[in-house]
Amino acid sequence: MKELIEFIAKSLVEDPDAVSIVEEKAEDGTILIKLAAAQDDMGRIIGKQGRTAKAMRTLLNAKATRENSRASLQIVE
Repeated sequence: MKELIEFIAKSLVEDPDAVSIVEEKAEDGTILIKLAAAQDDMGRIIGKQGRTAKAMRTLLNAKATRENSRASLQIVE
């Protein structure tokens, strides 16, 4: 799941080297993916009215569902 978000984020931004992703697992089995990017690229990650971020979360939830788990995406500034 981390690889999916990493691929999407690096494809969107102008500085792909600044993208960092951390995957954490909670006690209840939920996977939390934290995404950070350069300040100039945050608008590209979030998108107009959050549409890009929502689409990334939708894809992440679809992949998690196929793997019988739960996942959430947190965008860190």
